[in-house]
Amino acid sequence: MKLIVQIPCYNEEHTLPETIADIPRRIEGIDQVEFLIIDDGSTDRTVEVAKELGVDHIIINKKNLGLARSFRKGIEECLKLGADIIVNTDGDNQYYGGDIPKLVAPILQDKADIVVGDRQTSTISHFSPFKKLLQKFGSATVRKLSGTDVPDTVSGFRAFSREAAIRINIVSSFSYTIETIIQAGKKHMAIASVPVRTNAKTRESRLFKSIPAFIERQLSSMIRMYAMYQPLRFFMFISLILSIIGSVPVIRFLFFYFTADGQGHIQSLLLGSALLLMGFITFITALLADLINFNRQLLEMTLEQVRKMELEYHLEKKNPGEK
Repeated sequence: MKLIVQIPCYNEEHTLPETIADIPRRIEGIDQVEFLIIDDGSTDRTVEVAKELGVDHIIINKKNLGLARSFRKGIEECLKLGADIIVNTDGDNQYYGGDIPKLVAPILQDKADIVVGDRQTSTISHFSPFKKLLQKFGSATVRKLSGTDVPDTVSGFRAFSREAAIRINIVSSFSYTIETIIQAGKKHMAIASVPVRTNAKTRESRLFKSIPAFIERQLSSMIRMYAMYQPLRFFMFISLILSIIGSVPVIRFLFFYFTADGQGHIQSLLLGSALLLMGFITFITALLADLINFNRQLLEMTLEQVRKMELEYHLEKKNPGEK
């Protein structure tokens, strides 16, 4: 049983030593623990420090690609290296690596495909009241959209079984946290959550420049992923809203038409007709999107099988004498 801990890094030369020091090299139920660094175009000594610390594998992005793309590259490399379990943590030492045994336990016990570390954000002292409220509201929204019960949906401290890592497809360029949970929920994977500890804050987040920007990016991710996996419900809701709004001016026109000798209010008829037409077009879009959704599911199943065959071929080529 091989566990690989992947750490996306961007200019983390000062925090990486503490991050690595926290991670145990021996875990009950795990035969081998390895570290993998994804250096996302750092301009400092992150790569040199990683080598000095004895990191097993290093991926270097020639330019900054962002957290989601770095996460995706790390997952692909971990799978090629034969990882049975993949743990993702941050290079800023936010998460306490000593809790990794708790994080992987549900996967080792075959109780979960994905495990998300719950930071218990309400107890973190350096989180402002507004940020705590935002985290609570955002996590509740993601739980509703995904049909899961994950308390801390934006936590980057999480573990994936090999099968779950193969089935997850990251399409966002911003962050993987919400996207993976919505995908996992819609694909009916077993998701667990365990309480984890956090370390003292070392720096400000580099993922977003401001709270409004963060909200905008996360909302767009939620809407995109929900529309991708529930297109019929998404577009039918929009169609229903347009139809209800459009029916109001049409009813108004009909009322005055039959009670005022059919005089005036033609604007109500035009407005209502336009909205009802938009509602009908959105309804047709919902049906087409639902058909495309079934096609997407077939493509994803095909992609999973292709990835499995590629990984088997890669491992067989790397270790020709092993099965």
